Amino acid sequence: MTARVLTGVVLIAVALAAVWAGGLVFSALVAVAVLLMFAEWSVMHDISRRFRLAGLAIVGASIFFAIYAAVDRALLVAVGGAILLGIFARGYDRQRAAWIAGGVLYCALPGIALIVLRGLPGGLELTAWTLAIVWATDIFAFFAGRTIGGPKLAPALSPNKTWAGLAGGAIGAALTSYIVARIAGISLALFDYALIAGLVLAVVAQGGDLFESWMKRLTGLKDSGRLLPGHGGILDRLDGLVPVAIIVALGAVAIPR
Repeated sequence: MTARVLTGVVLIAVALAAVWAGGLVFSALVAVAVLLMFAEWSVMHDISRRFRLAGLAIVGASIFFAIYAAVDRALLVAVGGAILLGIFARGYDRQRAAWIAGGVLYCALPGIALIVLRGLPGGLELTAWTLAIVWATDIFAFFAGRTIGGPKLAPALSPNKTWAGLAGGAIGAALTSYIVARIAGISLALFDYALIAGLVLAVVAQGGDLFESWMKRLTGLKDSGRLLPGHGGILDRLDGLVPVAIIVALGAVAIPR
């Protein structure tokens, strides 16, 4: 528990400092995170070295275009590259072709989303709000699950998650969403309903957590890696952020201010 808390505090401090700095500092942190994510994904699914390197190149290129070009080009590189790599992989490793292509999208899309989100007017506040919701979901779900216990949420996917944890995470995220949105003065129409947004995104985040738990069950692993003491790997910590970042970025771009 001590290692988990200390590592969590360091990760939050680094993330908030990068969000505050913005620009290349934030983009560099995102790039490192998504490349590490794909490296762990490749190990989990036993992807061969040639496809691992190709996937890393596509993920890295998509982030490069998100930083220095336009989001449409970044998406073209990510989606087009994933499709082409998956098609090519079918001739060599048919069993893992879908995982190779899926891994590129799983890692590249949230990276692009975060860079786009931080670059919007008010992006500092929006990005901090997004991260705060995911962190609150994890923290409140963890302690509510341990304290209350009760029926399991999805024992076939994750033996430790409970309905109490889901409820605690959702309530904690809703309150955090409201408080951060009001303090930061977030003006997007969606965030006028900050409590509802927090509840919905908390469920989305825990869905991302369950998906990663399912993958670990599928591959027979306890953790996606060992990089983070008390937490496991990068995928273990960012699984909830993956879908939330994409949804918030889409909402921020689509919803009128």
